[in-house]
Amino acid sequence: MLTTLETSYTDTRAGDLAWCLGKEPLPALAVLGVRVGGDGVLADVELRLLGASHQVLVDSGRGDCSETVACLPGSQAPLPFEVARKVGAWDYEFSARVERLSAGSFAGRAQELLALVADHPHGLAGTFPGDPHAFTAMLVQCAEGSVKWRTWHAYPQEGRLVTTRTRVCLAG
Repeated sequence: MLTTLETSYTDTRAGDLAWCLGKEPLPALAVLGVRVGGDGVLADVELRLLGASHQVLVDSGRGDCSETVACLPGSQAPLPFEVARKVGAWDYEFSARVERLSAGSFAGRAQELLALVADHPHGLAGTFPGDPHAFTAMLVQCAEGSVKWRTWHAYPQEGRLVTTRTRVCLAG
């Protein structure tokens, strides 16, 4: 699903993004609820586009997990490159990477990612007013006994694209 977010572009720099686990649901500009299952895992996943990036909520009935990557007021914690830990009933793995792209490469990559997510039944993307390449996109799937999601946060004014990958599986 592709939507235009009715807000100003809050994330001004890729370096402003922070990561945290366990946050309660924050006010969202767009939400997509998805039930994913396979290989013994069944979970309800809520993809949430915030005015300050993304939040993913996962509930399997045996435990829940909440991930937030956003510009959070008062947060000084930088976005980590890798995290692995136990979160309730889940084994949680997170990774992030920041790419710097030329203007032409950035526009092409933005169009490619928005096309990938826009028509995917488990995808949610939102563009910000003022620049068609300013967006946040998310895609979730269930595979190999785990729930996985990828996100993309675009900063065209910097030529930076922040990509995250997360995998959670029930500990066991």
